[in-house]
Order: sequence, then structure tokens, then C-alpha cells
Amino acid sequence: MIQELQGKIINIKSEADTEAFGLQLAKMLQPGDVVALIGDLGTGKTSLTKYIAKGLGVKETVSSPTFNIVKEYRSGRLPLFHFDVYRLADGEELLDIGGEEYYDAGGVCIIEWADIVESVLPLDALIITIDYTDKEGERILTIC
Repeated sequence: MIQELQGKIINIKSEADTEAFGLQLAKMLQPGDVVALIGDLGTGKTSLTKYIAKGLGVKETVSSPTFNIVKEYRSGRLPLFHFDVYRLADGEELLDIGGEEYYDAGGVCIIEWADIVESVLPLDALIITIDYTDKEGERILTIC
């Protein structure tokens, strides 16, 4: 179902737009889906993740797992495995810590800084690149 988003470009003009997109995406997610987020520091990767989690019904407070690499949230309609791979050198390091096992764990994986581990992402991962625009607070999401 998430494949219908592939090839789309979405203009995000506000936090409310980010929330609306995250909630919409959450409705489409199924067990085994991997959402790969790519974007510079501060583009809204964690904010988007929080809204996806909200849409999945996650009750816990979602925060960046920078020091843990992955945080698990199991209170929603699907388990959510939230990765921040910023501190990893490459995809091999993700494999070394068992990250790939989460792909088949019956939940949804969201991977921030996914460009670092792109070599080990599933072929059907939904890749969302978040870019700044010329206008403050606005972003462009490119979905592949």
C-alpha cells in the first residue's frame, strides 16, 4: 500500500502538514514496512517519526534514539522500531548489531539518516528525502 506514495513530491508548509502526512502514512503501514528517512540535521526526521508513531497509536513519548541506535515502541497497532543510525559508519555496522533482524519482527522500522545504511535497506523500503526550501519552516518530501 505504501508503494502508491512512491514517486510523489509533497510540499510541507507547516508542522500541521507534517502531522497530517505522518498520520496518513501510518494508516498505510503494514508489518514489515521499512521507512527510510534522509535529510540534513533539523529537517524534521524525528518530528515526522513522532507523527507516524501517533498515527500507529503509540502511547510512549517518542524521542530520537541517537545513543541507543534503536528504540522499540510496542503500544500501537504495530510495533515501531525507531532507528537513528547517525553514529554508524555504514550498513555493515547495522548488520553487526542485529539491526536487520528488526525488518522481519512484525512491526514497522523507521530509520533516520538512512543514507548511511542504504546498502542494507530492503529493496521495497519507502525512502523519504526531506529537504529545506527557500522559505523558513517549509520542507519538500521526495518519496522513492
